[in-house]
Amino acid sequence: MKPSQRDEPRLSKSKLMACRQCPKRLWLEWNRPDLREDSPQTQSTFDFGHAVGVAARSLFDPKGCGLLVERENVASGLARSKDALLRRAPLFEVGLAADGAYAFTDVLLPVRRQARDAWRLIEVKASTKVKDYHHEDVAIQSYLAQRSGVPLASVEIARVDSTWTYPGNGDYAGLLVTENLGKEAAAYQREVGHWIATAQAVLRKRSEPDIATGTHCHTPYACGFLAYCESQQPQAEYPIHVLPGALKKELKARIERDDLRDLRQVPDALLNAAQLRVKQHTLSGKPYFDGDGAAEALRGHATPHYFLDFETVSFAVPIWKGTRPYQQIPFQFVLLKQGRNGKTVRTDFLDLSGEDPSLALATALIQACGERGTIYAYNASFEAGILDALAQRFPKLRQELLAIRARLFDLLKVTRDHYYHPAQQGSWSIKSVLPTLDSRLDYAQLEGVRDGGMAADAFRQAIAPGVTQAQKRAIDAQLRAYCGVDVLAMMVLRRKLVI
Repeated sequence: MKPSQRDEPRLSKSKLMACRQCPKRLWLEWNRPDLREDSPQTQSTFDFGHAVGVAARSLFDPKGCGLLVERENVASGLARSKDALLRRAPLFEVGLAADGAYAFTDVLLPVRRQARDAWRLIEVKASTKVKDYHHEDVAIQSYLAQRSGVPLASVEIARVDSTWTYPGNGDYAGLLVTENLGKEAAAYQREVGHWIATAQAVLRKRSEPDIATGTHCHTPYACGFLAYCESQQPQAEYPIHVLPGALKKELKARIERDDLRDLRQVPDALLNAAQLRVKQHTLSGKPYFDGDGAAEALRGHATPHYFLDFETVSFAVPIWKGTRPYQQIPFQFVLLKQGRNGKTVRTDFLDLSGEDPSLALATALIQACGERGTIYAYNASFEAGILDALAQRFPKLRQELLAIRARLFDLLKVTRDHYYHPAQQGSWSIKSVLPTLDSRLDYAQLEGVRDGGMAADAFRQAIAPGVTQAQKRAIDAQLRAYCGVDVLAMMVLRRKLVI
């Protein structure tokens, strides 16, 4: 006997969106949430979204007369939302429910439409552009508003304007721009009811849907159940996912159509030079090293040799005057100087004061780099971008900063062109390359901070209100250790490549 509407699970908007991505994801979120493994990047995305949401409340309610609907659970939130909707004031986190589904809308603003009371529905996103799945997101909310008797004058997305510069003093006017998605939401209205019914049917299943992994595991969100799903499938001896870079359309289509999993199934003709090299040396198990080519690429560079690494942080809602949303702000560098005699001198800069570190860092870097010598970086386009941004912000230092930029040399390009070890598994990140050259330098042995994302998170923690001096000292030590390994790794890499 089919359960009545009253017995159907009450589905959140996020659960409906999960089902749109993959019914198996929805089933697992509902029945086996313990299997979910979200990446640090996913958590950072949540944090950015929260910060933008908080900023949006002050922007859409500048007089402070609005109401944030508090909730201990879904039921309390929906009950309080009914009372809140009787007010003609800006409302935030208002619950809309119908047909066994619900959503808590970011913003509802009272307006008049055709001489009647209505609402502007605004969904706030931390992204810098409207994405395809945002159309479905607002369509669900529009449907629930319509079905629950809440009249809408417009359905909009508020997104972050990445070109806007923070003027300081808490003035965030201009951070968000709105785009009307009313037509797009209307186009999906007939389908939303079907989405709800489909999701409810998935949750009535006693076992998880049999769905293989594929491109849908990463679009539009990274799925936290990917590791579990992959573990349930036959494991390829030589998995295709080690192929670097973008795959040709014909190859992607063949992988999907024929369920290809092993490199031995991939035709050589559909691979570029780098992918073919990865395939050949993965299958043979033998490293590739063009020693003559690497030595030639590294020959003749001016001494002394410097090895430079920046650590950066970004904020969806800028906290320092003169910075933009998501701008990479350097807060740390380590510079290792190696003279002709092989002697090394290390220079550190790290600012955990909470003030904008940019000017002090730029000044210290100029002093440390001197005026001559090659400055090695790994993926030097990143360091070049940081130097360009600093030169733009601080015109008085522009000439010196651009002179440093002109001395950069990219070790990544040399490594990618002339070296590959099967243990890299298709990656040329320095963390993948280094263990194949020197097992003594192991990022996994570092405490607390082991990659750039963790470094940025540690910095945010260090400048957050309430952090203790003991915690700040621990973070300081972890950041110095991590960044130090990065520059030491580059020095070791260069030495190995010229042998």
